[in-house]
Amino acid sequence: MVAELLLARQRSPWWLPLAVALLALGFTLGQGQQVGVNWGTQLSHPLPGDTVVQMLRSNNVTRVKLFDADPNALRALTKDSSFEVMVGIPNEMLQRLAQSSQAADLWVSQNVSRYVSGRRRANIRYVAVGNEPFLTAYNRSFEGVTLPALRNIQGALARAGLDSQIKATVPLNADVLANSRPPFPSGGIFRPESQALVVSIVQFLSQTGAPFVINIYPFISLHGDPNFPINFAFFEGAANSIVDGSNTYTNVFDASYDLLVAALNAAGYTNMAIIVGEVGWPTDGDPNANVENARRFNQGLLQHVLSNRGTPLRPGSPIHFYLFGLIDEDQKSIAPGNFERHWGVFTYDGQAKYFLDMSGRGVANARLVNAQGVQYLPRRWCVLRPGVAVSANSISFACANADCTALSYGGSCNFLTAQENASYAYNNYYQKTNQLPTSCDFQGQAVVTTTDPSIQPCRFIRQIIPPDDSAATIATTARISLLPLLLLLLLAILAV
Repeated sequence: MVAELLLARQRSPWWLPLAVALLALGFTLGQGQQVGVNWGTQLSHPLPGDTVVQMLRSNNVTRVKLFDADPNALRALTKDSSFEVMVGIPNEMLQRLAQSSQAADLWVSQNVSRYVSGRRRANIRYVAVGNEPFLTAYNRSFEGVTLPALRNIQGALARAGLDSQIKATVPLNADVLANSRPPFPSGGIFRPESQALVVSIVQFLSQTGAPFVINIYPFISLHGDPNFPINFAFFEGAANSIVDGSNTYTNVFDASYDLLVAALNAAGYTNMAIIVGEVGWPTDGDPNANVENARRFNQGLLQHVLSNRGTPLRPGSPIHFYLFGLIDEDQKSIAPGNFERHWGVFTYDGQAKYFLDMSGRGVANARLVNAQGVQYLPRRWCVLRPGVAVSANSISFACANADCTALSYGGSCNFLTAQENASYAYNNYYQKTNQLPTSCDFQGQAVVTTTDPSIQPCRFIRQIIPPDDSAATIATTARISLLPLLLLLLLAILAV
């Protein structure tokens, strides 16, 4: 039941998670334990970096993980060195960095050195070289370049005089692990076909003092197997517990973590530091992805991990982890599933989706602090014109160019009528184009309304103003909408 199900996350080669997204929602406890969160940046309309940093500060965040060297995020993080930062390198860059130490030097100069020097500096502690590059879905395309890229980046950090404070590592998915027989966590080993490579990476990490980063996804275990015991995913699995020698496992998180501990022990690295790079639960796009399940999982995770009980193979050892993720990302690939755009604890505009006690004390109805000062586009939505027949082609076009994942089976908008589906699709496209008047036409089928068409729990979004546009976006939209009137006025003058 346990072994192969324990976290084999299968993602498409096209899916580049965010990389890194999970911003560190860090809450400092008496024993120094903190919460981390991934800050993903694959949004069509990202919040300003300063807004996000203030939101995280208001929620006592201290650890931030980025999937790339996003300037919007890094510039904001230079203004508060209390945030411990992990910066990511996308998989597409690994080959170039593996082939050239000069390319590694340039990357470190542009994406690390410039942000850790001067009066304002970010507290960058780690560089994530790639993200889950050994997923079986990638067909081994990154196996030959990951370790050389890791070496070159750590070398570049050394040449920049930063290697004592910043360590390069590689976030890996749990599918690098396998179980011996019988399938218990204590029998964990690295997957035979990649064992030599992974052990070489572990050896290098040990030499440089870097941690091993693993991503753990109980949701994927449940998503991939309808027979998976659901309580075992939610820290409530006593009825489905696994007895492994003298140890008992009541949740898939501990079992997956110790699967890695056992593999490291078998390879001779019993004291290697471990970071859980990604762990969380989505809220939409799948029958098991909803607000209640996400709150249930994340609250259970926080209470469990922040207790400092550790796991059966590492009892009493604090767990360094990053919640996945901070904000929904409407531009992520949905190849693994429609849920991929809905991992955020906060919505696209920085509003908390549910109550969550970040202290891990289990305080009922504990409120997160929303993003402040968010600027929205005008109160306008695009809907299907009354009395007009629904066009499947128009809906397909809108959804291909916007985000309609909430309409999918199990999604929060899956109950809408055909007419309401059309309105939802048209509006998402309209908002993504910054309410461009011509984007709410669809061959005369759509019309703009100032009445919010949302039908709870289905939200028809009103997009935020992009950080680089601010008031200019509204001004441009206004000028475009006035253009036909100005042309008519000019023609009337000429006719006179």
